[in-house]
Amino acid sequence: MNRIKVINEPADLVAILRAVDTDIKREVLKEISIGWRSPKEIDAKFGAEGKKALQLFDKMKLVETRWQPTDGAPDKTYHTYYSSFHINASCPIYEISDVLAATVLPEARYKKLEEKIFKMVGEEGRFAGDIADELKVSQTMLKSLIKRSSRLDYRGHRVERLKEE
Repeated sequence: MNRIKVINEPADLVAILRAVDTDIKREVLKEISIGWRSPKEIDAKFGAEGKKALQLFDKMKLVETRWQPTDGAPDKTYHTYYSSFHINASCPIYEISDVLAATVLPEARYKKLEEKIFKMVGEEGRFAGDIADELKVSQTMLKSLIKRSSRLDYRGHRVERLKEE
């Protein structure tokens, strides 16, 4: 089936750009675009970073999953959900600069910021506007930072921690 991911929201570009920002992520994305692969197969071929890439793709909703019997037991397998992307976004320059800044923020600086947001969110989640105000960043910047995270997600107007599998 041919599915096309339409990008209308500038912050959604973060997911696409971060999905291919390392050689491992690019290779894992290629691998799961060819066919259904289990986390065990990805781990064997790409190591722990490959499995983390799968989790990130799942969070970004770039993959679909199904249970498939392997070695007599069912195993979750992954495949790319979309066959192509259509980017149709226009925004003010200050918004796109926030999106791109969040995308290219050095990993060490990003991890510190992600940890700060993770603690701010707590177990219950928190209204995104309050977090943006406290961090003194725009809503677009906050949304872009959350899109980059494998630990946090936007749910409506709230930021919440992702449940670990």
